[in-house]
Amino acid sequence: ELAFDFYKEELVTEEYVDAAYAKASEAVEALELKNMLRDEADQMDCVLKINSGAGGTESQDWASMLMRMYLRYAETNGYKATIANLQEGDEAGIKTCTINIEGDFAYGYLKGENGVHRLVRVSPYNAQGKRMTSFASVFVTPLVDTFRSGGAGGQNVNKVESGVRLRYQYKDPYTGEEEEILIENTETRDQPKNRENAMRQLRSILYDKELQHRMAEQAKVEAGKMKIEWGSQIRSYVFDDRRVKDHRTNYQTSDVNGVMDGKIDGFIKAYLMEFSSQES
Repeated sequence: ELAFDFYKEELVTEEYVDAAYAKASEAVEALELKNMLRDEADQMDCVLKINSGAGGTESQDWASMLMRMYLRYAETNGYKATIANLQEGDEAGIKTCTINIEGDFAYGYLKGENGVHRLVRVSPYNAQGKRMTSFASVFVTPLVDTFRSGGAGGQNVNKVESGVRLRYQYKDPYTGEEEEILIENTETRDQPKNRENAMRQLRSILYDKELQHRMAEQAKVEAGKMKIEWGSQIRSYVFDDRRVKDHRTNYQTSDVNGVMDGKIDGFIKAYLMEFSSQES
């Protein structure tokens, strides 16, 4: 408003007013977005795990491209990203990786990335130059330092050189169902440190299970709520058509290269605007 008053008095240019408006608009949007992150876990760091789907080298290459996308996103937004575990693919790419992302509201912004990501492209690994479809799963949990588990369980740690493999027998305190949680950490050459990091990830997974239970209870009767499950396909990346589309919000962009370089803010914003109010 002040810039516009100055413009009327011919003290500043029209370009200056446009720039001031754009800056104010951006600040309001950022505040509005942060206001969507009201849940206790939203302000926490997060653990982001990527698993390649069936399809061998092509899917493993896709998983490594997603890993780079999230690492670039973290770098661009000033987050600290640490690769806690990485398993290389047979010929190229990766089979799985676990990334710890630390910074303000890391989980809040990235929680909507949870689900199956689909790639469609002419594969460089296909001699016939055919269009191929690949899948990779992304799983995001809050990264917590302390958690008291209500369920019975026991852990056992296998040592492989300096890496640590932790197996935890988890019993759901609400349903009685049992499952084994497996965590591998090869982050450092210091085995006690790797064990500490693996335990930290375990606490995060247990915290997330409790959080998901509470959210499910809150949302049971909520009309029209779209439940985002681990196995659901959330986004398609179609390289040849230059299109990346989110199937939950219908937000899409033609800037495929930008997205793969970590520019996923548009998808994050669209998800939070549509679903955060339902989660709160």
